[in-house]
Amino acid sequence: MAQAPATVETKALLEFMFRLGQAYLACGEQTPQVELQLRRVASAYKARRSRVVVFPTAIFISVNDGVDDRIAVADGPTQNLRLDQIADIYDLGELALAAEITPREGIERLTAILRTAPRFGAVGEVLGHTILAVGVAMILASAFTNLIVAAVLGAFIGALKLLNKDRPVLAVPLPVIAAAIVSAVVYLAVKYELPVVPIHALVPPLVSFLPGAMLSLGMVELVYGDMVSGSSRLTTGFVQLMLLAFGLVAGAALVGVSSDSLIEASDQIQIPWVQWLGVVVFGVGVFFHFSAPRNSFWWMQLVLVLAFAAQQLGAALLGKEISGFFGMLVATPLGYLIQLRFKGPPAMVTFLPCFWLLVPGSLGLLSVTRMLSDRAAGVDGLVSTLFIFISLALGSLMGASLYKWLSERFGGWRLLIGRTNSSLKQRRKR
Repeated sequence: MAQAPATVETKALLEFMFRLGQAYLACGEQTPQVELQLRRVASAYKARRSRVVVFPTAIFISVNDGVDDRIAVADGPTQNLRLDQIADIYDLGELALAAEITPREGIERLTAILRTAPRFGAVGEVLGHTILAVGVAMILASAFTNLIVAAVLGAFIGALKLLNKDRPVLAVPLPVIAAAIVSAVVYLAVKYELPVVPIHALVPPLVSFLPGAMLSLGMVELVYGDMVSGSSRLTTGFVQLMLLAFGLVAGAALVGVSSDSLIEASDQIQIPWVQWLGVVVFGVGVFFHFSAPRNSFWWMQLVLVLAFAAQQLGAALLGKEISGFFGMLVATPLGYLIQLRFKGPPAMVTFLPCFWLLVPGSLGLLSVTRMLSDRAAGVDGLVSTLFIFISLALGSLMGASLYKWLSERFGGWRLLIGRTNSSLKQRRKR
């Protein structure tokens, strides 16, 4: 009879662990870090001989309850999380590390986090997507007509995503449908000789569909030696690019534009201050569309601007292909520094937007699209994109190593997946 409560509690702990693992994966966390975090949680609750194996699509957990090994097998994440939900997940993870809540309470809190409504409501999501698209358009090109097109199509795609939110069956074809609509509208405008440059008008409304972060994190996992998880992320990201490219070609075909002229060259003159303003506008759009937590706006803007500055400096000195290395070399340690030293939001909240800004998902998309009409140009573009992903992965790894070295050298700060207890206390006071 004395063993029954322990068995029940072990079942609750297993459920809490695999649901927490699913949530971390939905946050975009690397699989080795998720495994480490779940093992630490098991140790915090005095579970014996815990074993954890995590893949992007499955989680395997085994703990011993004092009598037998109890095993849980779960699917990967079932939904994408907003930035405010990501911050709450990492807060919950820190509570679990300190065993400050019971597994049952943890399950209830996880359920509540996943059901929370966006901070800014439906209007905020659509408005945020509109601002996001305008920011990307400002970074890509300074033509005023492209900004108008980005705003109109960005608002439309934001509304389309909102309508599709509770329809998981349509989640897979949505990027194809969105890309087809954007392509048809853009090339219809070109067909009627409106002053729109296709190469700079196609990407901004679709920026939230680009799998840049997934491709870069997949490369990071390959560098870590996690071949299964890294390969699966890279494959999934590439398939998403192919679907978007197919949608662009289909939309152009609907209005009678051949694939040979799908991507046209542009001689627009870049205005540097417009690009810098575009970074700030992009950050505002991310804040509203992805419902960032309250204490994250200025920290997120700081990381975006400094990472973009490092990328621009790297591009000027060594070329665009490896410029992302310098951006992530700045963004990664800065994110951890803000989280652990200055009691800011979790590092994932501040440097995920940097992936969306720095990762050349647009370059990869345009390269795949070119492959449909000019295979040689498309392959060359994909090779360049591969080098950029490698540079971003190395920048992230070296940035984390740099932060760890500085913390060991100058003392006191720990490189953890979650938040410090003092940071949690500050957040609760707010």
